[in-house]
Amino acid sequence: MSLVPWCDGRDGMYGWIWRHLPGNAWVKALISLVLVLAAVYILFQYVFPWAEPLLPFNDVTVDNQ
Repeated sequence: MSLVPWCDGRDGMYGWIWRHLPGNAWVKALISLVLVLAAVYILFQYVFPWAEPLLPFNDVTVDNQ
């Protein structure tokens, strides 16, 4: 039994990623930062422009009076 209720022995996806990255804590932190920046870059350069025409943000219902 753990002393804190949210720590039940399972560390989840981020713990799994952290354990499988090579190096010490500084190297892991640098690799994590690079991975996050790469994910953000891919989202902004490829995914969001592809999905933008599919989203209804330009379908306004207010008439110009």
